[in-house]
Amino acid sequence: MNDLTSLTIAEARGKLASKDIGAVELTDAYLAAIDQANGALNAYVAVTADKARDMAKASDARLAKGEGGVLEGIPLGIKDLFATEGIHTQACSHILDGFNPRYESTVTANLWADGAVMLGKLNMDEFAMGSSNETSYYGPVKNPWRKKGSNLDLVPGGSSGGSAAAVAAHLCAGATATDTGGSIRQPAAFTGTVGIKPTYGRCSRWGTVAFASSLDQAGPIARDVRDAAILLKSMASVDPKDTTSVDREVPDYEAAIGRSVKGLRIGIPKEYRVEGMPGEIETLWQQGIAWLKDAGAEIVDVSLPHTKYALPAYYIVAPAEASSNLARYDGVRYGLRVPGKDIADMYEKTRAEGFGREVKRRVMIGTYVLSSGYYDAYYLRAQKVRTLIKRDFETVYADGIDALLTPATPSAAFGIADQDMASDPVKMYLNDIFTVTVNMAGLPGIAVPAGLTDEGLPLGLQLIGRPFDEETLFALGSVIERAAGRFEPAKWW
Repeated sequence: MNDLTSLTIAEARGKLASKDIGAVELTDAYLAAIDQANGALNAYVAVTADKARDMAKASDARLAKGEGGVLEGIPLGIKDLFATEGIHTQACSHILDGFNPRYESTVTANLWADGAVMLGKLNMDEFAMGSSNETSYYGPVKNPWRKKGSNLDLVPGGSSGGSAAAVAAHLCAGATATDTGGSIRQPAAFTGTVGIKPTYGRCSRWGTVAFASSLDQAGPIARDVRDAAILLKSMASVDPKDTTSVDREVPDYEAAIGRSVKGLRIGIPKEYRVEGMPGEIETLWQQGIAWLKDAGAEIVDVSLPHTKYALPAYYIVAPAEASSNLARYDGVRYGLRVPGKDIADMYEKTRAEGFGREVKRRVMIGTYVLSSGYYDAYYLRAQKVRTLIKRDFETVYADGIDALLTPATPSAAFGIADQDMASDPVKMYLNDIFTVTVNMAGLPGIAVPAGLTDEGLPLGLQLIGRPFDEETLFALGSVIERAAGRFEPAKWW
């Protein structure tokens, strides 16, 4: 193979084990690709070349002894939300300038224990707040995909835009990401990659910068369904440092790839046919239904009646929790400090300068809905709606539905600095319309590339599963992947 960076994780793992390639050789290939492309794509905010080579040398030594782990020598990119000991961890925010933690997140520690190699930290929306990766202090990430015959720069989706772009452009073999309202699945759909948000509690949140604690969940973005399964197996674990992580055995997700889906009952929720949805999305959805039916699955129309309340309820719950979580960033112990005439003035100036516009907007919304006199009217009511959304899913699954099939996004990727989006935050928030219900209910969801628009941009389908039944999602996702084929952007960078 001439281009080592085009190998999937499964392919690279096989070649490393058979000594056809070395971990240092593979890592150097990725570092060269980053060096060439990152100036154009802006996917990485920190490249850890020396550390990567040291880790790769250690991997080669273990492989030589036959002691390699399941990810031995596999080069990964890490979203800037995960704490990496002694290495840039800023959630792509100015307020965390210079912060290098003295500890490692549980998710990344799990990956290193399995032999993975860290290439660097990936760009993202500031504090994971955004659907386009345009709110980063380090500037927007560019999608490796472009419309046919166009030089227009497109967004990669968000907040895990750097993760999705780096995987799509072959700047890492796979990447960590997080999903609070769609931040794994939406960028995966926009970039022709696979992204899975596991069940809430499947991956530890310890050492991951918090946005909305009851919604945040880590997961992988990968080139194909098998690679996503390999990564999730490593990332997932129970963790005594995170009381929301669940003490359940982590299955061998890879074993589910290619498993028969005959007899599975797949629900098609009528509420996901939203007004103004492009015809291409509806056509893609019908194509996905046909593929699953051809594979032996039974298609059933279902109803999730409280879906219409999900987006407004989410944009009360998430900012409220963000307002609480981001109160700790005050310029006292770490990060940016802007001097003031007294401590209150210092707090105000630091937060005013340190937080970007979208973060300020959400903190203000969150503070408002938690304030005296409004808590019951907004936050408490939103939590009650959340319970009803969760009950909708429980009812459907109790009726024997094994998974749901929906679109992943209401459109393909749009342009960077799109005036329509930039002038109206609500239009940007509507990008999460198909994904937020999954977070509100704590369920697993996977986005799989399923086709291209007439303009040549990728579109994804979403599968939503029962709690802790990621295996069924991998089995169904592999059916869609086999039918649709894999998609790669034409290289322009």
